[in-house]
Amino acid sequence: MEKVLAIVGPTAVGKTALAIDLAQKFNGEIISGDSMQVYRHLDIGTAKATPAEQAQAIHHLIDVRDVDQQFTVAQFVATAQKLIPAITARGHLPIIAGGTGFYLQALFDGLKLGAEAPGDPAVRDHFREIAKEKGAAYLWQQLAAQDPQAAAKIPVNNSRRTVRALEVITVTGQLFSHQANGGPQYDELYLALNTDRDLLYDRINRRVDLMAQNGLVDEVRWLASQGGSDLPAATGIGYREILPVLDQPKRLPAAVAQVKQDSRHYAKRQLTWFRNQTTATWYDLVQHPEQQATIEARVTDWLKA
Repeated sequence: MEKVLAIVGPTAVGKTALAIDLAQKFNGEIISGDSMQVYRHLDIGTAKATPAEQAQAIHHLIDVRDVDQQFTVAQFVATAQKLIPAITARGHLPIIAGGTGFYLQALFDGLKLGAEAPGDPAVRDHFREIAKEKGAAYLWQQLAAQDPQAAAKIPVNNSRRTVRALEVITVTGQLFSHQANGGPQYDELYLALNTDRDLLYDRINRRVDLMAQNGLVDEVRWLASQGGSDLPAATGIGYREILPVLDQPKRLPAAVAQVKQDSRHYAKRQLTWFRNQTTATWYDLVQHPEQQATIEARVTDWLKA
């Protein structure tokens, strides 16, 4: 299976910098996993990698849509499924960096898009408890006994994917390996970044202040000139809050404060999603930059496996 590195976590914790560093060290190419960075001209509010940053490593799925175009999870998966083998064939490492968790789940787990693959939270929790009590290897053996083909594609210690396979088998009565468009697609390694909550929220607030100083309102004004709130791109944080008050200068400070609040709430949802849906190992490069050496060692070992 093709190896894919995924760098995830809430906004403002250093995902872009880490992705570039690892791309340089491990001959990687970066695929944006962000639902908003695909849009041309929306650079400030999306916290898009700057031209200087993009020059340090090959980037994909940035500036590939106009603001009046939809960009769906199905389109992300279809594009990533073409990029990953092409990058691998060049002898490079595909690195997905971004915070849109469902994009990654759909890609890595082969979800049936248009309708999520069958599942049952109660069944999922049951198998998670077994993994906690008896270990990932024990659970994997249960899968191997029922569906050897699926087990052969899942690392023994990857309890998340093992749980998913057993869940689908239990709910549908069909082998996981026989699910149409379903099943593990890649050998992925999740690296998750986070930091102390108060520090994270302070970083988010300061990032929004910097966006405002660097021209966020002018960027929103340009978006309004293209169609405003009717555009698919207008749903993004930073745009939806400011668009309604562009002609009301006195309300702009409150709108910027709302951007901060919505960004903090989104960060909280991101953390919850990645903690519940992945087996990521978490690192704090904000307070412990020395952990980057540990990350690099982890990637090295994974690439050799």
